[in-house]
Parts: sequence; C-alpha cells; structure tokens
Amino acid sequence: MLYCEVIIPLALPKTYTYSVPDIFEKKVQVGCRVEVGLGKNKRYAGIIKSIDTIQPPYATKDILNLLDDEPLLYPEQLQLWHWISDYYMCSEGEVMAAALPAHFKLSGETILLYNEDYGDDFDGFDNEEYVLAEALLIKKQLNIGEVQQVLDINNVYPVIKRLIDKKVCLVWESLSERYQTKKENFVLLNPQYDNETALADLLNNWSGAPKQMELLLSYLHLIKTEGEVTQPALLKKSGASVAQLKGLADKKILLIEKRSVDRIKMPPKAMQTDFDLSAAQQKAFTEVKESFTDKGVCLLHGVTSSGKTQIYIKLIEEYYKQGKQVLYLLPEIALTAQMIRRLQMHFGGNIAIYHSKFNNNERVELWNKIKTGETRIVLGARSALFLPFKDLGLIVVDEEHDPSFKQQDPAPRYNARDAAIFYASLFKAKVLLGSATPSIESYFNAQRGKYGLVELFERFGGIHLPVIEIIDTRKVVQKGKVMLSPQLKEAIEKTVEHGRQVILFQNRRGYSPYIICGTCGYLPQCVNCDVTLTLHKFSNKLHCHYCGTTYPKLVECPACGTVNWAEKNFGTEKIEEMIEDEFPKLKVARMDVDSVRGKSAHDNLIKLFEQQRIDVLVGTQMVVKGLDFEKVSLVGILDADGLLSFADFRVNERAFQLMEQVSGRAGRKDEQGKVLIQASAINHPVLQFVQQHDYKKMYEFELVNRKEFAYPPYSRIIHITLKHKVKEVVDDAANKLGEAMQKELRNFIVGPAAPVVGRIRNQYLMELLIKLPLDSKQIQQYKKIIRHHFNLLLTEKRFASVTMIADVDSV
Repeated sequence: MLYCEVIIPLALPKTYTYSVPDIFEKKVQVGCRVEVGLGKNKRYAGIIKSIDTIQPPYATKDILNLLDDEPLLYPEQLQLWHWISDYYMCSEGEVMAAALPAHFKLSGETILLYNEDYGDDFDGFDNEEYVLAEALLIKKQLNIGEVQQVLDINNVYPVIKRLIDKKVCLVWESLSERYQTKKENFVLLNPQYDNETALADLLNNWSGAPKQMELLLSYLHLIKTEGEVTQPALLKKSGASVAQLKGLADKKILLIEKRSVDRIKMPPKAMQTDFDLSAAQQKAFTEVKESFTDKGVCLLHGVTSSGKTQIYIKLIEEYYKQGKQVLYLLPEIALTAQMIRRLQMHFGGNIAIYHSKFNNNERVELWNKIKTGETRIVLGARSALFLPFKDLGLIVVDEEHDPSFKQQDPAPRYNARDAAIFYASLFKAKVLLGSATPSIESYFNAQRGKYGLVELFERFGGIHLPVIEIIDTRKVVQKGKVMLSPQLKEAIEKTVEHGRQVILFQNRRGYSPYIICGTCGYLPQCVNCDVTLTLHKFSNKLHCHYCGTTYPKLVECPACGTVNWAEKNFGTEKIEEMIEDEFPKLKVARMDVDSVRGKSAHDNLIKLFEQQRIDVLVGTQMVVKGLDFEKVSLVGILDADGLLSFADFRVNERAFQLMEQVSGRAGRKDEQGKVLIQASAINHPVLQFVQQHDYKKMYEFELVNRKEFAYPPYSRIIHITLKHKVKEVVDDAANKLGEAMQKELRNFIVGPAAPVVGRIRNQYLMELLIKLPLDSKQIQQYKKIIRHHFNLLLTEKRFASVTMIADVDSV
C-alpha cells in the first residue's frame, strides 16, 4: 500500500500522511494536488510532498480525490518550500499558501446532505424548517446558495443549525475548481468563399442589408491587417450590432468560433540586444562571467546610472541562448512597470511579468507557461521566486539591498534575496546581486570571498555623480519645521526654467504626521493602536498608518473644547500643496501609497514623468528605487534628520542607502545633477559619506559598531514578538519565555521589552531579540530550542492564546 505525505495550506505544526486508494495508486505523483479530509468535515486541496510504502504509526485517512494528471510543480519548488519553512521557522503549509496562486488552492463549498435514516416525518417543524426539510428530501443535497433561494432569505444558518440538531441533515465540505479558461468569439469567413471568384460573386450580387455588407467589408479589411478577427474588434470597427453579425452567421457567410485566449497580451517574440557596452561595462561584464566559473553568487557594486541594467541584459541574453530560464527580481511592483518596457525592447514577448497585482486567473496562466518552459524570462517582485521553473540558469536580484525583499506579515517571513541564492543552488544556477549601495551583509560576504565582487565606479556616458549640498535648517528663518528652504526654492525655479525636472523626497506620506491642541497639548490617537493619527488632506480624515482605521477630522479638542489645532511636521501631501502654492505654473504630482493604487497607477504616473508632463515629482521611498528619468537635474531631500533618527541598528545603513539612491536619480543623462539635503545635524557622519558618495567609508564605519555590539554581519538575528489583548498576560509571557530560554541561549538574548509602538490592532506587544553566532549547525539547534520553548509556553492555560512570532534575519 502507498502512503502520501501531504502539505495542506494551513499553519499546521507538521505535514500529514494519507493512504492512497487502489484507484489512484498508479496515478499519484509528487507535486500533484489531492483532495484530503481534515477534522470531521473539512476538505482541502493539498500537495503531495513524498510517497512511501511505510505505514505511519497512526491510522490514516484515504485520499479523497486526485486533482491533477501531472505535477503542478517540480521537486525543486518543494525543496525550496521545505528550506523556507525550516530556516524562517514557519510551517510548509504557510509557504504553500504564499506560493500557489489562490485558484490552485480551490474553494471549499458547504453542502447539506439529507440524512436517509431520518425518514419523512416533519411534524412540529416551523414553516422554514419544513420547507428546507422537504427540499432536502426531494433533492438529497443542497449548497448554501440553493438553501437561500429555497427559503428566500439570506441568513439561513439558524435554520440549518436547527435541522442539524434534529438530525435531518449532515454538513459536508466539497471543493470546486476556481480557475476558468478565458474564451473569446473569433469570426471566420466560410471556407466556400476562400477563393476570389466565389467572394467576388458574393459581393457583386449582394442581396442582403447594406449594414451587413459594411460588416463583411470590415471583416475583410481586418483579416488582411490583423491576421485574425475577434467579435468585439469587428463590431467596434464596423459599428454594427451583434444581431447584424448573427444575420451573416445565419446565412453561413461568416462563422463564429469560441477559442481559449490568454488574459495577458504579449508582444511578438523578437530579440534585439544589438547595443554596445562601454569599456567599463564590458570589463565588469567579463569579470562577472569569470566570477561565475568558481562562485555561484556575484555582487555587482555599480554606482547609480553606471548601466548595470545593460550588463544584466547581455547576461540574460547569453543564458537565454543556452536554452535556460532566467528570473529577474525587483523589490517593488512600482519598478516593474518601467523595467518591463525597457526589457521588452530587447526581448519582446520572450519576457513575462509576475507580481501580486495580477488577478488569480492571470497568475494561473503565467504559472503554467513558466512550468512548461514556454516563458523563459520572468521579471517580478519577491513572489515570482515561487514560480515553477523547469531549467533555471540565472537569477538577477536588482537593488539587492532593499528591505522590501523581506516579507513581513503574514508568514513565511522570508528574504527573497537569500531564498533566491538557495533556490539557484538546486539548479546549479548563478545569482547576480546588483546595487549602488549593497547591504552590509552582502558586501561583507563578497569581501570575505564567499561571493564574487565586481565594482563599476564610472557612470554611463562619463557623466559625473551629482554635486551634493547640505543646507543647515537651523539657519533658515521659518515658522515651524523647515519644508522648503530659500536655497531649494531658488534651485527648483532655475531647474524648471532650463526645461529640466525635479524630484522631492520625504519619507512620510499624508498631510501632517500629527496634530496637537495648541491650548492643552492633546494629541489625537488611534483607539486600536498606541500611535498618533496622521492628517490626510485628500480624504480630510485622520488615518492610523498601523491598522488602517480612519477618523473624522476633529474640530473641537475633546480635552479642552478649543479649536486651536497646530499641524506638526509635514508629509508628501503638504509638500505637494506648498509647491502648487509657491509655483502655480508648475505641474506637480505625488508618488506614494495613497496616490498610486491599482494595477497600472504606478506605470501611468511614471510615463507622465518620462514624457515631461510633470515638472516636480514629490514622493516617498517609491521614487528612490532604481527608476530612470533622463531629464531630472535636481533632487531635494527635505528631512534628512528624520531618516537618521530611527531606533534601529541599521539606521545609518538605511539612511545612507535612501539618500544615495535618491541622489542617483539626478543627472543621469546630458549634464551633472545637483542634490540639496535639508538637515539640522549637518555634522552627522552619514551625511558626510553621502556628500562624498563614499560607500566604503560608510561600510567600514558601520562594521566597527556592528562588531562591538554583535550585530549582523557578525551574528544572525531572530526577532521574537509576543501579542495578546491583555497587557499583563503578554508581559508575563515574555518574561517567562526569556527566563526559560536564558538557560540554553545564555548571553544571546536581549530583552524582553515593549517596542516603540506597544499596541497595534488592540494587541499589546512585547519583544525579545536573539543574537546568534554564525555557525549554521548551532543556529539550527538554537531554532529547535526556541520552538520547544514556544510550545512549552502554549501548554500553560494562561498563555494558550498568546501569539508568538519568530522573525529570522529581521530587517
């Protein structure tokens, strides 16, 4: 007898084994989906992880159904799932839930089954119970939608519960496939009119309606120009109705045929990589290839606008010609829009794009094309890592330093850059990490010889890096916090006069980060979280940026009744408004989470800026990450102090990366750019490193501090968060967990302590930080100890409802 180990898309502590009925014995394969039961009535679509003949030490349930004729993914993907679950301390079910498009996971549907043992005596039933029982007696089974129709009410659950209690019916879960192939009507000419004589005879002796003749002529024009004709395209061109088209179909002149079509339209599969690299780029390209002869990973450290993308394109072309698949990872969906246009110029329809803004049907279609090898080059954000590559040769991780590569919530809390390195090793593929400001961990690994290192310090076209000036805001006479200094205002005016563009960077969205009563000092706070509310001018509401709750804008102070509100600090909305007031003739736009919602909103805004239909772009981190604008000459960083004041050991590294990256948007073509940084702490060492564009000095400065306090890259961090709705419970749980682990983890534990924001979504938080040595065998052992103590704590009744989250390599 065969037994299957099955991964179910839930946060279960382990996988479960099911027995394989005789009917499926010759058909089951690793990687196929199966329908399995869990608990009394629940059904799930799981993935077969392994097949064995050894019976587990417990009674097994049978597999209920085999859902696939062939595997949905390859063994390499299952190995990646296992590695992520093991390394990032989560379950394989959570990895599966993140990896598979939703339509592969099927949907559960509740079915009511009539209990044949009950009989047909419905005396004493109320009207609704009687009607439903009669329907079940006749139909034998009904789904919830049918029950609602029978009873003509929406809330049917009380009635169902009463019938279940009376043992009239049973509840069962069924699974249904949710993916539907997209069909479209195509219009064809009847083959009897294929020869010109027959067609000429039809047209010359036309006896039908003139509108039908117009429709036929439109068809003949479209078939000649387009090659194939869809019904919507024909009706649009001819201005005809469906009835008129049906008339031609009834006369057997035109035929209508339903065909399956792709939801995502791809350009023709052309290859055009006929550009030349500069001498510096060619040298870097050769060094990358040499590095790949003895190392699986190479770090390309190239200054902003050095032409790293062109090196990627040449490298992708080489692997494509070898018949290999290539994955190009970017940290943000915002970046994929501009990058796909650049790459499609070279690879046409050979490259596909994949990210979370696609709907579930589109994701299934892309999944299948990549699995069969039809699509060989994929550009995507971190979720693209889970695609079922068949023969992966190269992974490019662009902007590898970006914290967006790390998944935060929910689990799996994986870093796509690090997972990509493991995934590539399964195929013996190569990984190229690229950045102008590499993460300290990656640069450390390159310096130690673990990765190859190639450096490119020359901008493409020989243009110099931008000049950086630091403006001391303490010397600017302005009421409140300085938003736009006189020097920056003057620079904006001159830049736009010369036909160039401006980017203004402020890492706070909204209008005013907080408002305060000028009389009593009252601060409006979120009722669910321990944070002040941010004023958003567009919605004219107060927003909580942690739980998403919105509140009406306050008129009177709830504490003292006055209307003396003061707006403190400034966000992107306020800057946009100020620029519009100061420079009414300029075209201003804003790029942040609030302004670019929807699938193509990023792309539309970027296109407008590329076409110079926007003079000044105000934005958060979105404007920092790898976007390429030819006409930007001036960049303003409005609040450098804010970037340097976070309570985090990576604050200097992050601030340097953000400022250096946003500076890199200036002067990418034709002329040297200029960057103005507004700050009050003008002697801060990071500002000096940014001003000199000196990554290595920043790296050396940080290493000294990191080594002294045992932070990465000299240790591995596991960040443990405990959550509970009662503060005393979470405090006691954190203290007990810390004390219990102290015996085995000795000096590695920091805390417990409450975080800066101690309550989010009505859950109180406590944190522990564990700094582990770099030995990988020891780390695995320590993770087992942490899991064991989590489970021990949950066995105590008082702490059973405490949520514990382990975030490995937290960023």
